[in-house]
Amino acid sequence: MKRLTWLVPTIYIIFLMLPIYWLVNMSFKTTNEILGGFSPYPVEFTTENYVTILTDPTWYWGYINSLMYVSINTVLSVAVALPAAYAFSRYRFLGDKHLFFWLLTNRMAPPAVFALPFFQLYSAVHLFDTHLAVALAHCLFNIPLAVWILEGFMSGVPKELDETAYVDGYSFPAFFTRIFIPNIGAGVGVAAFFCFMFSWVELLLAKTLTAVEAKPIAATMTRTASTSGYELGLLAAAGCLTIIPGAIVIYFVRNYIAKGFALGRV
Repeated sequence: MKRLTWLVPTIYIIFLMLPIYWLVNMSFKTTNEILGGFSPYPVEFTTENYVTILTDPTWYWGYINSLMYVSINTVLSVAVALPAAYAFSRYRFLGDKHLFFWLLTNRMAPPAVFALPFFQLYSAVHLFDTHLAVALAHCLFNIPLAVWILEGFMSGVPKELDETAYVDGYSFPAFFTRIFIPNIGAGVGVAAFFCFMFSWVELLLAKTLTAVEAKPIAATMTRTASTSGYELGLLAAAGCLTIIPGAIVIYFVRNYIAKGFALGRV
């Protein structure tokens, strides 16, 4: 029986990888071949779908726009969350536990609730269809998440470190940037990873707050319909390329993701 313990996880991994394999398989097919019948591999292998994405400004600018607002959001979220998480970790004040829990409730709210208010607000202040508009909108969800993750990592650092640094003559900014942040470097990486991923996969706000100049790739993928139907091969190729940034980020923080899910408390 023990010899078969590998069977269940192997089947589960195959089950998880099957949709990705099929997406890659479809990306090297024409739409006619995809609709023509079932085949586990491309009969008429083609890279035309990828060539179209990499040469058509409508497509590759979708990826550039997505990377721009996601990067801005990640930097803003982590930069704001670091001092906030430090305050929750090191100080006690009236209503701190309630405020700490309330932060996470913002992450629980569906984006659809905020789509219309953000649209009207950003249109009024001329931020509509900009990368900054989407980045700021995503901060509503990512900053609370980053605070929760970073607070867990910071609570694992002894308070004696702060006191020793002050005795040695460090100012707070110097201590925070030169000593404290390097000690929670893994936590900063994990928080940045989650901010990146949640901003990368969010579609509703990104599509609502953009029109042309900052339209993300996810919104571009919804515009491939024609009189003959959807260009399935093109959509599959775009989906494959959309996975790559997340896979790269996961590779660099793979050793800390489990700790991030536990908010640094493992």
